[in-house]
Amino acid sequence: MSIVKEYTYYPGCSVRSTAKHYEESLLRVFDVLGLKLYELEDWNCCGATLCSSVSRLTSYALAARNLSRAEREGRDIVAPCSACYLALNKAKEYLAHDPEVRQKVGRALAAVGLRYSRGVRVRHPLEVLINDIGLEELKRRVKRPLVGFKVASYYGCQTTRPYKEFDDPFYPESLDRLLEALGAEVVEWSLKTRCCGGSVTGLVEEVGLRLNYILLNEAHKKGANVIATTCPLCQFNLDCYQSKIIKRYDLGFSLPVLFFTQLVGLALGIDEQELGFARVMVPVEPLLKSMAAAAEGGARVHA
Repeated sequence: MSIVKEYTYYPGCSVRSTAKHYEESLLRVFDVLGLKLYELEDWNCCGATLCSSVSRLTSYALAARNLSRAEREGRDIVAPCSACYLALNKAKEYLAHDPEVRQKVGRALAAVGLRYSRGVRVRHPLEVLINDIGLEELKRRVKRPLVGFKVASYYGCQTTRPYKEFDDPFYPESLDRLLEALGAEVVEWSLKTRCCGGSVTGLVEEVGLRLNYILLNEAHKKGANVIATTCPLCQFNLDCYQSKIIKRYDLGFSLPVLFFTQLVGLALGIDEQELGFARVMVPVEPLLKSMAAAAEGGARVHA
């Protein structure tokens, strides 16, 4: 079966702002693997979170505009942000099964010269790597195995739920298998899809800090020395609020929180400066030094 290597790229708002290191690492990884991304022309907000809480119909219309434009380009659409990925798939679901939503959104699209026939597939970068490249090929391409990385794979609550697109909604394992193929040790923990609080952390900080403390503490208890995530908001909450969490709950540790694409890029031999490591708040340098030392030790053994 031939591998699909061209995709329409829907950045979404987060990867152009607080999650810039997600986009930096994603673009470099896809480029190295020969996966071509064509940015969706004139894309708009996916309609997630705040918009959907005010008007679900407006949210669906915003997502449908992106879907209709992507559909004209004839390629699968890749959405790295978990909220965008969910919002686009959710709009697809309602347009397919709710006649009233389909009719009203269809009229809104027609008013701007667009139409949507539900023919575009929305995909997450994790699923693309797993299914279009494959674990064996990724393993073959590894230049710097992730030796010393004990990773807690954190999917958050939107990447695999509620739609079972490519993994189990409650205990997914695709990211675990990917990281193991790259040479990392993946820890077993039960909170891989537990919510980080999302935007609540910025509104009711005490609640958000508590939710993120639970995640950090459990990952540490299970032996993780780094958390890998697929979601911009999860990464932001766990990383940027971590100093407050450490102070409030008197934690005796800190955990770097990285996007999974940063770890993939590292294993593929991409320069760290191109992967956005300098943008994370909790330093990852100790892990990188440990990895380099392990590589040097292995080289001496085989010399």
